[in-house]
Amino acid sequence: MAIVSKGFTGKRRGNESRTPPGQYLTDDFPVLSAGPTPQVHTERWQFSIVTEMGDKRQWNWNEMLALPAEKPTVDIHCVTKWSKLDTTWRGVSLDTLLSDVDTTATHVMAHGFDGYTTNLPLDELRQGKAWLAYEFDGKPLHPEHGGPARLLVPNLYFWKSAKWVEKLTLLVRDEPGFWERNGYHDYGDPWQEQRYQGD
Repeated sequence: MAIVSKGFTGKRRGNESRTPPGQYLTDDFPVLSAGPTPQVHTERWQFSIVTEMGDKRQWNWNEMLALPAEKPTVDIHCVTKWSKLDTTWRGVSLDTLLSDVDTTATHVMAHGFDGYTTNLPLDELRQGKAWLAYEFDGKPLHPEHGGPARLLVPNLYFWKSAKWVEKLTLLVRDEPGFWERNGYHDYGDPWQEQRYQGD
């Protein structure tokens, strides 16, 4: 993951009360990634949840599409300081995907098809807070934004919403993912400006 896309920089367009401290608004959807965009075809797409005991639940693309879908409209906030309001998505709630999973885990490691990882508290994926999103703005999610499917966890900085997500590993203790090992915050609450370790 040596290539960093140009979307890490953006235009500053002011601010308003719905943006967390230190953020600016954008109408664009900057593309940020830590490596080349993988081309993940839905014919071979699979998503799995693996518990701390090693039990595994898995869905292929058609099985995932057959699950009840939701259409969340949420604000998203990137650690690089842009915020985008009222973004519209379609996807499956993590409440649905976790509903039959027996676990005492406290944390999750999200894994992408590109090898990317990021850690999250399990509570941030439950109670209507997170989705496995496959549409943006009424269209299939573009590969540059994590298509065919990505995590959507709007309460946290957007690096926690792993693109091209393929697996969640449930953990009984927190462990750092890719950016967290490279200095980003383990939790990443934008309203607390938890950008880097020590914030």
